[in-house]
Amino acid sequence: MVLMGKSSDAAAGMRRSATRQNLSQSARVAVDKCADYLINNRPYLKYDRYLSAGYPIASGVIEGACRHLINDRLGITGARWGLKTAEAVLKLRSMRSSKDFEEYWEYHKARERERNHEVKYAEKDKKMVA
Repeated sequence: MVLMGKSSDAAAGMRRSATRQNLSQSARVAVDKCADYLINNRPYLKYDRYLSAGYPIASGVIEGACRHLINDRLGITGARWGLKTAEAVLKLRSMRSSKDFEEYWEYHKARERERNHEVKYAEKDKKMVA
């Protein structure tokens, strides 16, 4: 039901099943917690749309990417990261993982040359001509 975009129906079915099975209050805690999650996150659980668009929804895919990009680098014991430095490292790692690093690096070098050299030399040339 959740994969068909019907998380509310799934939550209702879970609660109905728990009631029919006459579960004790303590046994219902997990069912109600899961049903509450499905109801509260209904706006984000449009898996039918996500699947038809070809988006990955498997937590294994997402967890693997997070582990590869984040935990393997930022989760080192004793490491201390600020938000800016962590974000910079993650951007570089994601570019490397997607094989876009070389193209980015050429772009970066061209912009750096433009900022640090071409603008300054252009101003110097203007003064010399005047």
